[in-house]
Amino acid sequence: MSSRNKLSPSTGKSNGVSGAALHHYQAAVQLLQQGKYEKALTAFEKLLPDAPGEIRERCRMYIAGCRRQTEKPVLKFLTPEEHYDYAISLLNSGYFEDAREQFQGILASWPDADFAFYGLAALDAMTSQAQGCLDNLARAIVLNPRNRLQARVDNDFQNMVDDPRFTELLYPEIP
Repeated sequence: MSSRNKLSPSTGKSNGVSGAALHHYQAAVQLLQQGKYEKALTAFEKLLPDAPGEIRERCRMYIAGCRRQTEKPVLKFLTPEEHYDYAISLLNSGYFEDAREQFQGILASWPDADFAFYGLAALDAMTSQAQGCLDNLARAIVLNPRNRLQARVDNDFQNMVDDPRFTELLYPEIP
């Protein structure tokens, strides 16, 4: 590749790339960097037919990457408990938003799945969302009172131990 066809690392400009094409390319790359893969894919696909040779191959590479990101495999679970185990594995790996989607998916199919509310409560505790934690844990306890005992010894609720509302939920006064 001649020096005329290379993008300059400092300016991102090339002698052979038009200003409009470069602008569209940079906008698409920015979408990709922001994790907006569907929008980036659309932008790269729109740019590709008229892209100058200097960026055409990069567009193809980015299109392939965007397609991989947007083509999430459809997961099928035999039981809600199996689905819960998967959600917990995401939670324990630090994929909090993916875990939240899985817990919510369980609740969409099984609205009284106490363990999904418990999982959301743990997730909320781990991500410092105190009110969400309290709401989800309260619902889990209503559906299955044993969740109260479990939460008392669960380290995932460590961020909540100093919250008096959490203490009241786990140790209610008996009249």
